[in-house]
Amino acid sequence: MVRWYHLIMTAYGFWLPNDPRGSWSDFVGSWELLKFGPVIKATEKRSLAHDPHDRATRLAAKAALKYPPVRFDEKQRQAIAEGFAIAVSESDYVLHALCIGHDHGHAIVSRHDRSIEQIARHLKSKATMAMTRHGVHPLAAYTNNRGVVPTPWAANCWSVFINDQVQLAAAIAYVERHPEKKGCRRSRTGFSNR
Repeated sequence: MVRWYHLIMTAYGFWLPNDPRGSWSDFVGSWELLKFGPVIKATEKRSLAHDPHDRATRLAAKAALKYPPVRFDEKQRQAIAEGFAIAVSESDYVLHALCIGHDHGHAIVSRHDRSIEQIARHLKSKATMAMTRHGVHPLAAYTNNRGVVPTPWAANCWSVFINDQVQLAAAIAYVERHPEKKGCRRSRTGFSNR
C-alpha cells in the first residue's frame, strides 16, 4: 500500500518527451520538437539525469520550444514556496520534505484523499498565482492578447511510491540534500504539518 509519495514537479522545458536519455512520456506533442526524434521510452524508474547522451541535440530541442525553458530565480522560488504553503493550508496535505530548485521541485507527501496528480496540480496552481501576485512570473513577457500567461510548469508530474519507513527516511534525506547539489540554499518547508 502506498503511504507516501516522492513528488517531482518540473518547470516548462525541463525534460522534453524526446530527451536523448529517455523519458516517461507517451508522445511528442509539438511539430517543432518532433524533428528532434520520437519519444525514447525510459525503461527504468531511476534518475536518468547523469546518463551519457547527445547534449547538443537536447539543447537544440530546448531552443525550438515555443517559450524559453523556465529557470526559477530566488524571488520566484520564494513565491513558489508561498504558493505551496497556501495549497497545504487549504487542503491539509502533509509534506515531510520540500526543495524548490531552479527548474524542478521535490516534495515528500503523505497519502491524501486526492490523487498525487491532483495534489501536484493544486501546488503548481497556487505557486503560479503567487508568482503572478508578486510580479515574478517567469513567462509574463509571453502574455497573449487575451491576457493569458503560459504556465511555467510542465503538464504532468512524476511520483515514486513510498511504502515503508526506510524508504521514507531515504527520500526525505535525498530531498533535504538536493538544494545543495543544485547551488540553492538548504531550506525547511516552514509550513509542513508533519
